[in-house]
Amino acid sequence: MQAGAGVVIHIKTAPEIETMRIAGRLASEVLDYIEPYVVPGVTTGELDELCHRYMVDVQKTIPAPLNYAPPGYGPYPKSICTSVNHQVCHGVPGDKKLKDGDVVNLDITVIYEGYHGDTSRMYYVGEPSIQAKRLCELTYEAMWRGIEEIRPGKHLGDIGHAIQRLAEGAGYSVVREFCGHGIGAKFHEDPQVLHYGRAGTGIELKPGMIFTVEPMINAGKAAIKQLPDGWTVITKDHSLSAQWEHTILVTDESYEVLTVSSGSPARPAYRF
Repeated sequence: MQAGAGVVIHIKTAPEIETMRIAGRLASEVLDYIEPYVVPGVTTGELDELCHRYMVDVQKTIPAPLNYAPPGYGPYPKSICTSVNHQVCHGVPGDKKLKDGDVVNLDITVIYEGYHGDTSRMYYVGEPSIQAKRLCELTYEAMWRGIEEIRPGKHLGDIGHAIQRLAEGAGYSVVREFCGHGIGAKFHEDPQVLHYGRAGTGIELKPGMIFTVEPMINAGKAAIKQLPDGWTVITKDHSLSAQWEHTILVTDESYEVLTVSSGSPARPAYRF
C-alpha cells in the first residue's frame, strides 16, 4: 500500500499476522525468562548471554539485533539491548555490573519463521528511587495512552500527541531522534511512529498495519548523544531515561497487542 511519497506500508495478510502473533509472544517470553536474573551484581553481558541461549537453544528463534547493521552503523555486536539509568536506547551489553537502585531497559527482538517480534520492558534492580519508579511508571502509562489511540481512521499523530501530552504535562521530555516503526519480514519498515505530534495529523491507520510504539521519556531535557561504541545513546544531561515497547496490530475495529505473554505487566491503572 502506498502511503505517501517515499513511504510504502505493507498491509499484513492473515497468515503473516498469525506468524507475527507467535513472534511477538516469543519475544515477550524472553523478557519473562530473564526477569529473575536482573539482580544486583549481574553484568549486562551475562543477561545478553542468558537471553541469547534462551532464544537460540530453547525457542529456536534468531536474535534480530545480532550483527544488524542499518545504514550508517557498524554491525551490532550482541543479541539484546541493555540500557541502564541514563542510557536511552541501544545500550550494548558488556562488563557493567548492575547495582541496587538501577533501572534497566531490556529490548528484545526475535525472528520466527522470517518475521520479527519486538518488545522491551523496564526492570528495577533491587529497590529503585522514588524518582526512577515514577519515571518508569509514567513512561509505561504513556506507551499505553498512545496504544489506546489506535484504531482505523485515526492517525499516527494521535499516538504521538497522547504520549507527548502526558510526558510533558508531568514535567518530563520526549526523545525525538528515535521512534517506533513498522515491522514484519523486515526489522524496520514504514511507517515511522513518532512519540510526539499533533492529533489528527500523519498517516491514517488501516487494518493490517503492524508497528511498534516505544516511547523514550527523559526525567531531564530531551537532548541525547551517542557514545563512542557507535550504538549506545545517553541523555546529554545524564538524567534518567525510561522506555517501554509493544508491537501493535491495527484490527478492523481497534488494535491488538502482539507482544504479550503470561508474564506481561498488566495494563496500567491510569495515575498521571
